[in-house]
Amino acid sequence: MLRITELKLPLEHQPEALEAAIVARLGIPAADLHGFTVFKRSYDARKSMMVLTYIVDADVANEAQLLTKFKDDQHVLATPDTDYHFVAQAPANLPLRPVVVGFGPCGIFAALVLAQMGFKPLVLERGKKVRERTKDTWDLWRKNTLHPESNVQFGEGGAGTFSDGKLYSQIKDPRFLGRKVLTEFVKAGAPEEILYIAKPHIGTFRLVSMVEKMRAEIEALGGEIRFQQRVTDFEIEDGKLRGLTLASGEQIRADHVVLALGHSARDTFEKLHERGVFMEAKPFSVGFRIEHPQTLIDKVRWGKYAGNEILGAADYKLVHHAANGRSVYSFCMCPGGQVVAATSEPGRVVTNGMSQYSRNERNANAGIVVGVTPDDYPGGPLAGIAFQRALESRAFELGGGTYEAPGQLVGDFLAGRPSTKLGSVMPSYQPGVHLTDLATALPDYAIAALREAIPAFDKKIRGFSMNDAVLTGVETRTSSPLRITRGEDLQSLNVRGLYPAGEGAGYAGGILSSGVDGIKVAEALALDLVNAGA
Repeated sequence: MLRITELKLPLEHQPEALEAAIVARLGIPAADLHGFTVFKRSYDARKSMMVLTYIVDADVANEAQLLTKFKDDQHVLATPDTDYHFVAQAPANLPLRPVVVGFGPCGIFAALVLAQMGFKPLVLERGKKVRERTKDTWDLWRKNTLHPESNVQFGEGGAGTFSDGKLYSQIKDPRFLGRKVLTEFVKAGAPEEILYIAKPHIGTFRLVSMVEKMRAEIEALGGEIRFQQRVTDFEIEDGKLRGLTLASGEQIRADHVVLALGHSARDTFEKLHERGVFMEAKPFSVGFRIEHPQTLIDKVRWGKYAGNEILGAADYKLVHHAANGRSVYSFCMCPGGQVVAATSEPGRVVTNGMSQYSRNERNANAGIVVGVTPDDYPGGPLAGIAFQRALESRAFELGGGTYEAPGQLVGDFLAGRPSTKLGSVMPSYQPGVHLTDLATALPDYAIAALREAIPAFDKKIRGFSMNDAVLTGVETRTSSPLRITRGEDLQSLNVRGLYPAGEGAGYAGGILSSGVDGIKVAEALALDLVNAGA
């Protein structure tokens, strides 16, 4: 197969045009093209005409001759091997099976790959199965009733289940592990287009059934998944993990544990710190969700192509470096989506964004967040958690103490006055938005940076600072506030057998990168087990 890159065609080209472009690019008769697949399709909107850019893998006659012909052309190469290859196979006499703590994207892929290699992992998830969890989450959104162990953060599928389902990342991936993640999602029911479109996404409803199918495969391969099993303690002897204790009091013997906690398992972080597991504070970001009419974003981003089926709902990515030294940027932009209640602790308000696959809700939303560092919350590895909690408690107070979120019109926020009524943009957050003044919802430096950044963003997206756009607070869980540091073997620096992984450990951000990290950690664990047996 030959990989051909930078094939450009008009947005609304005919289906046969791509085949003709391949033949023309290679300078071969049409009969010599035996078939092709699209590896990646992106769009280029930098010029007046919108074009689609393709990367294709072509099955051609006389491949060797063509490789020689194009040896100096970086856009015609031999197709690389993107198939996944297992690194180990479980021995028949494995004394203890590996344990995976957490069943979000990282834990799912760690467990899946371990199961596919024959290791029959035990998975411990503190929350409920995904459909039960969905009902509990709706209790907060519709009835102002929080279930602390079953919500947007905790339960089967992790926080990514209630998100836009974005499946793209900027991580370095020389082994194409992201391809493994996408392929498994397609097997579980995701649309095949996620394998080739530039910014694939799934949406919440599809993720629910996909997670269930992946769980079934793990179980069919001998894995065991136990829900409502919260780990409360870790047995560590001479720098080696020996076991886990559950909230029920049950003790589980374990020498190899994947720690895929997610970024909100604060009680578990505290216990790990108490047990001496090395960790360190890390930067993250805080801010608000902002909502605009999706039609405004489409018109600015796509122009005359707004509404095109291939392009879909438009997104954006914005960055501003404020005069006070703070960076402000858009985070987790959700086209045609909604702002959701994402707290996992009583008496606190947290926002996040979510979209369905269709992305056809009336508003676009994104986090507009300000970077913070351990210098802003001195006090050790857990200080970032205390910093988050203080902001989330303040948001609960500003929202009226009912899990409604504090909100403010952008025009009022920029003018420094409280909002008293909504305009043309109706906020999507449930259980509801309580209009107020957000000036005290974040530290002064964050408010100043946001007030500078929003008008600056308006220069890139006209209408971004429109008076009636709505800010909803607070966005605090952009990433883990700490890192459970690991070495080159992917084990904890000071506890052998403990494999910190994914977003909660500070090594991923989003579904795809979390899945990739889960695979990497599963491989490292498997190789350690096999080598120890040898």
